[in-house]
Amino acid sequence: MSDKKTYEEFSIKGEDLLSKVKQLIAEGNVRRVIIKDKANKTIIEIPLTIGLVGIVLAPVLAAVGAIAALVTECTILVERSEQE
Repeated sequence: MSDKKTYEEFSIKGEDLLSKVKQLIAEGNVRRVIIKDKANKTIIEIPLTIGLVGIVLAPVLAAVGAIAALVTECTILVERSEQE
């Protein structure tokens, strides 16, 4: 079996950023989340591994919350891993 990578892109407002990232993490098949600003510049890239849980995730979510306070609009690029 090999992993097939798929990509999804979401355009959202800054105030919805943290809740969307939490939702994506909860889905489980997300391998990487990239947050970009309106000018399409990467603000943060978050690699997510299978073992990433609670205490390790807290600082990442704090950083995403800080970014959400600074941006009005952003794009989330999501890399998913799917079993073939």
